This record gives sequence, structure tokens and C-alpha cells, in this order.
Amino acid sequence: VQLQASGGGAVQAGGTLSISCAASGGARGTLHMGWFRQVPGNQREYVAAVSASGHAKYYSQSVEGRFTLFRDNYKDEMYLLMGSLKPEDTAVYYCAADPNAMTNQPGGWTYWGHGTQVTVSS
Repeated sequence: VQLQASGGGAVQAGGTLSISCAASGGARGTLHMGWFRQVPGNQREYVAAVSASGHAKYYSQSVEGRFTLFRDNYKDEMYLLMGSLKPEDTAVYYCAADPNAMTNQPGGWTYWGHGTQVTVSS
């Protein structure tokens, strides 16, 4: 399984940005997918996750109400719409996938994509 993240960029505080992640090489609609983010020197932090069916979505407390997760199972793609962005949202965002687990712990995910930078200026 390969994960390709795209989107991101720079925006001012209060703005909106979206990032996406496309999965390939696995059976369509069989992977739970999630987003984590990391700031240099810090541990990778859980952001949000969506179940393989797309019916269950979970968000970390720090982003709930501001970020929205979408999933297109036909394309096996996941989208994170980030609103009301804050400077503390600045990080490299990584998408992850796993056939079994949907945990807030990075170690519980099997597949990882390359990160995409999100920068929020004040």
C-alpha cells in the first residue's frame, strides 16, 4: 500500500486549507485512514481518523469543530478540510492507513505517506 499526501501550504491565521491523501495498492475501501502531524522536536500527534466504511470519524480535541474529514471510497482518497487555522496548527501533516487499527497512537498504524507542510502565520 502506498499513500500519497498532497495539498497544504501557507495561510494566515483564521484561514482555510485542505490536504488530501490517496491510497493505492490495496483493496479499495478496506483501510482505516488517519492524519497525524509533527513539529520538529516533538512527537507525532494524532489529528483525525476515518473508518474504512467512511461512517465513523474521530477528531482530536485540538481540532474538533475546526477540521472536517471526508472520504471517497471509490477513489480511496481522504480529505481534511482545515478551518479557523491557528499558528499552533503549523506542522508537517502525515496520512496513515491500517486494515485493522484506528488508534490515536502512531505506532498502531501500518502504512504512512510522506508529509505535507502546513504553515499558519499570525
